[in-house]
Amino acid sequence: MTTQIQPSSMHESLLDIAGKKIFVAETGDGPPVLLLHGGGPGASGVSNYSRNIAELAKEYRVIVPDLPGYGRSTKGVDGSDPFGYLADHIRGLLDRLGLDKAHLVGNSYGGACALRLALDTPDRVGRMVLMGPGGIGTTRALPTPGLNSLLGYYTGDGPSRLKLEKFIRTYLVFNAAQVPASVIDSRYRDSIDPEVVANPPLTRPSGPNALRTVWRTDFTRDRRLARLPVPTLVLWGAADKVNRPSGGRMLADRMPNCDLYMVANTGHWVQWERAELFNSLCADFLAGRR
Repeated sequence: MTTQIQPSSMHESLLDIAGKKIFVAETGDGPPVLLLHGGGPGASGVSNYSRNIAELAKEYRVIVPDLPGYGRSTKGVDGSDPFGYLADHIRGLLDRLGLDKAHLVGNSYGGACALRLALDTPDRVGRMVLMGPGGIGTTRALPTPGLNSLLGYYTGDGPSRLKLEKFIRTYLVFNAAQVPASVIDSRYRDSIDPEVVANPPLTRPSGPNALRTVWRTDFTRDRRLARLPVPTLVLWGAADKVNRPSGGRMLADRMPNCDLYMVANTGHWVQWERAELFNSLCADFLAGRR
């Protein structure tokens, strides 16, 4: 049975990073590990990693921020370079916490943040675990139905619980019955924060520089990927409907120190759907035991 973290057992703070407020929750002792959440509507750090924090905290200092634009952090993301914007603020968080280096664990949008931070400043990253990261081969195929559902949440007739439930049950997970209504209710409440609705953190690139943004946010176009020294474990749900599982092979083929683990009967939310497997693989890899 997977132990779920209780918010009361975590130290919470709101830190000033480059003029923005970043919410951070921490627990545990040991080598520092940052858990970076995905970019779906209503996402936040502690909620996305609720099935992992307690287990990882047995061995690590677990640091769980709300990414810019989400949760209790300042809203808004630079749409011209979203991954760079996220990476800059997480690097600023490392500085604020006095950490020269940390392990990074990132799911989807958080995985893209981790990978961009590692590419820009590899000396700041110990080891890295990526789960279905964004920005992999996005210029080489049309968006998936799941990604279209995610990006369309705030467009058209605007956000609704029905739209969010469809995204989560149809596209986010492999087994829709696993997701309790309370998870959808909580995420829906957070997704309709007026500041988020006015300035969604994850949108389709638009405007005169849209093509440049699209190109910049596909890591398979970044030549630095082939030289990235950071030991990396990529976990990808074999039934991921948001980011194509073929992205895992793209990373393994391009990165010199990349292990790839395809997770059967699992969608986009590996750390939640297969928590016990994830916790074991993640803890062992970060410790260099595998």
